[in-house]
Amino acid sequence: MKTRLRRWLFLTHRWLGIVACTFFAMWFVSGMVMMYVGYPRLTDAERLAHLPPLPAGAALLTPRQALDAAGIAGPLRELRLAAARGGQAVYLAVPDTGAAAPAGQRPPPRGTGVVVVDAATGQRLQGVDPALALASAAAYAAGAAGLQYAGSVDEDAFTHSRALDAHRPLHKVQLADADRTLLYISGRTGEVVRDATRTERLWNYAGAWIHWLYPLRGNVFDAYWADIVNGLSILGIAMALAGTVVGVLRWRFGRPYRSGSRSPYPGRMMRWHHVSGLLFALVTIAWIFSGLMSMNPWRIFDTGAPPLRTAALQGGPLAIGSEDAAPAALLAAAHAAVGDVRELRWARTLGQATVLAQGATGRPVLLGSRSAQPRRLDPDALRAAAAGLVDAPLARVERLTAYDLHYYDRAPHTMTGGGDKPLPVWRLVFDDAHATWVHLDPHTGAVLGRTDSGRRTSRWLFAMLHSWDWLPLLERRPLWDAVLIALSLGGTLLSVTGVVVGWRRLGFKLRPARTGSRTD
Repeated sequence: MKTRLRRWLFLTHRWLGIVACTFFAMWFVSGMVMMYVGYPRLTDAERLAHLPPLPAGAALLTPRQALDAAGIAGPLRELRLAAARGGQAVYLAVPDTGAAAPAGQRPPPRGTGVVVVDAATGQRLQGVDPALALASAAAYAAGAAGLQYAGSVDEDAFTHSRALDAHRPLHKVQLADADRTLLYISGRTGEVVRDATRTERLWNYAGAWIHWLYPLRGNVFDAYWADIVNGLSILGIAMALAGTVVGVLRWRFGRPYRSGSRSPYPGRMMRWHHVSGLLFALVTIAWIFSGLMSMNPWRIFDTGAPPLRTAALQGGPLAIGSEDAAPAALLAAAHAAVGDVRELRWARTLGQATVLAQGATGRPVLLGSRSAQPRRLDPDALRAAAAGLVDAPLARVERLTAYDLHYYDRAPHTMTGGGDKPLPVWRLVFDDAHATWVHLDPHTGAVLGRTDSGRRTSRWLFAMLHSWDWLPLLERRPLWDAVLIALSLGGTLLSVTGVVVGWRRLGFKLRPARTGSRTD
């Protein structure tokens, strides 16, 4: 029985390894690329830096005037003012339909249900043609010459993100800058929604694009992409576990083999595979397993927690009144704090309408929507309102002045980076069945994110195991780089030797058997 089990282990590792080691080698090499070049994205910081300043002296309609002219009544989910459509100042309004994102799912991407309104005339603006796409690209590139329209696309190698679904089809414009940047412009709003430099595009074919098996996206395999990734990961884990057991069984910890080696394999390639497997099997299994966890397979990290009761914090829906200040007054009030204002965003906090005025960099300034004067939120009132975000007692409020294991920043190109992670923030810890935490910006009253027991488990099993998002290591670069590259090279050696051994084995099995000596 023991001999039969051992034979099945050997056969499982041998034949699964022929397929799995090929993917392992690809994942290790592409993972090293992704340490330095990520999948193209347009971060909010990049978007704001490239937005033209709002014209302070222009005769722009008040929000209510513009919404009335466009025939938009009722409360809103979002309202922004930016020179985001070909350099033209527009209101981008999202009516509040009352529909919330299902529990455990992200809210709809920006652009869903958005209505674009000319801030000067109140006219609804619809459709984006090549001329407008070129104008938006020119505004993004600060009037640079040599722009070239590259057609439109529904989805390509650099736009598989579901966050872009609300903007499809996408117009492409090639800039003539040193980076040969390719811009993607929303076919719905005219905004630039993604940029991809030539370096990002070229390296991505050896990085994120192949690492995430994106060749299977946007074609007949798209519906099966998640299942394929999950299946390959499970197959790889099974192969690696079997190989680990086989490697330990075949290693002579006591008396060596007759050759003097503790590995029984005479061939150099097989011996390297055996030794590297013993050294790097654990990290290989951890990386393949954590890659599987990144897919949230079978939704194992979804706790079923209900959506946050944001109305408790907002104090009611976002309703724009006729007494709200004109953009000129808001821009003048914000200029001293943020310089040239790139975007105004209306919100409702603690029962009052407010405006966030955002410059090209730095944190926004909070203004009263009617007074157009800087406003500070009362901490006690904010805490009392925030306690209603979850239908459970608020256990405590922690004030974070530094990053920790659950609230931290990563480089913009990384998978978990690129978001706004200001400090200081509040962490609201609720005593509910889902162990909910909410991170809140006390400066603006904005909810920065929520996490619960399922998401924190995902953080350990994915971000910690896969990217080594451990602050003591991240804060000591290039130590983080050296550790991950050394382990990745070890995993690459294990995988490549496995590919060579498997190829030789497969070639031997497929080679036709030789017959006896030929007779005429």
